[in-house]
Amino acid sequence: MAEKSVGLIELSSIAAGFQVADTMLKAGNVRLILSRSICSGKYMVLVGGETAGVTAAVEAGCIDAGGCLIDSFVIANLHPDVFVALGRTQPAETNGALGIIESFNVATLIQAADAVAKTSDVQLLEVRLAMAMGGKAFCSMTGDVSSVQAGVAAGRAVLAEAGVLVNAVVISRPHPDVYREVV
Repeated sequence: MAEKSVGLIELSSIAAGFQVADTMLKAGNVRLILSRSICSGKYMVLVGGETAGVTAAVEAGCIDAGGCLIDSFVIANLHPDVFVALGRTQPAETNGALGIIESFNVATLIQAADAVAKTSDVQLLEVRLAMAMGGKAFCSMTGDVSSVQAGVAAGRAVLAEAGVLVNAVVISRPHPDVYREVV
């Protein structure tokens, strides 16, 4: 399955999260990227696939969520690097400056990571979503200083416009130990 889109549903109930994940997987030809409890007792389901399948899965999941639905979204034509950064299990090669954008919101952070990947020549290191971070999310990137500055600016703009920007930084020459903590 060629993944081009992602869909996410955030719920106020862990039990409903399992039920919605099952509904989403049965409703569309999608792959489960992430399904887990997140801080504050909420649950998040993230699926990927072709846009039509992802849209069908999210629509079905929203209906099945009942009164437990907090938020949902579909992002079509997601940059392929975002898929890699969402599922990163091995450290990526670090090269140059380090940029980090941080959000109060998972959905908007994924949109910001997509903007970073589409507008700047950086390597996304990781997109970390709401796990042991009080429901926040962040995206880290590396590359030459000007590219990382451009990427951080693009991500910051998306997050600021939505009112969910926590912070955004560029470290031009990070100590190697800092990179070990990031990846």
